[in-house]
Amino acid sequence: MIKILFIGDVVGEPGLALMDTIFPSLIQKHKPDFVIVNGENSHEGMGINEQIVKKFYRLGVHVITGGNHSFAKWKVFPYMKTDRSLLRPYNYPEGAHGYGYGVFAIPNTSLKIGVMNLQGRTFMLPIDDPFRAADKLIEEIKQETNLIFLDFHAEATAEKMAMAWHVDGRVSVMVGTHTHIPTGDARILPKGTGYITDVGMTGSFDSVIGMDKKAAMKRFLMALPEKYTGADGDNRICGIIAQVDENTGKCTHMEQLLFPSFPNGTKA
Repeated sequence: MIKILFIGDVVGEPGLALMDTIFPSLIQKHKPDFVIVNGENSHEGMGINEQIVKKFYRLGVHVITGGNHSFAKWKVFPYMKTDRSLLRPYNYPEGAHGYGYGVFAIPNTSLKIGVMNLQGRTFMLPIDDPFRAADKLIEEIKQETNLIFLDFHAEATAEKMAMAWHVDGRVSVMVGTHTHIPTGDARILPKGTGYITDVGMTGSFDSVIGMDKKAAMKRFLMALPEKYTGADGDNRICGIIAQVDENTGKCTHMEQLLFPSFPNGTKA
């Protein structure tokens, strides 16, 4: 069995602090073979930079996925062209900076894993079709490995679930990201794909999806462009741990991680 640890959207300084403090204990407890982190909001709550990327690697992360904020900090663009382990959604138009997928060696094994990053279109930027993109990438990756992980960064739960049914049995694990709110539906679909609609975020839950709640409330109450600032407090790390059969590529265990847990919630 191959054990995969995925950490949901790391948001700003609280998220980075959790990566320094809580993340190492999760590594020690679960002993994953491969670690993936969504880092698109790690720099000041929106975007990423080279220093944070290298920090994640030092902590034991193997691949970093992104989303609609992957391009929020233009200074990282040159670096994105050089690092194949730093992903952004594949279905951005051709010529966008960076890489949308890769096939990576799993340390201490002879195995490889394909990691795909796609972005939804419902209530988001109308970029290229993620469903056709998934078909194309699965066909390419299957030539090297049947272990495939998909981070689908999308707003609409219906679009995420539709993608899950579309790839069921063809990818090992599909996680939803972007909304920053952890859903309670971690499960294995009938044909063997591990699935959760949204992993949630790693950051402040004394907030509105990681941002200062007073500013967020003003935006909704007054319909004015109040400036968002990062929040801090009630900081939690969200993720999943999945086990995949290396022979079949099917998920055999899919478990939500949330630490500290909410009252009556899932524990890491």
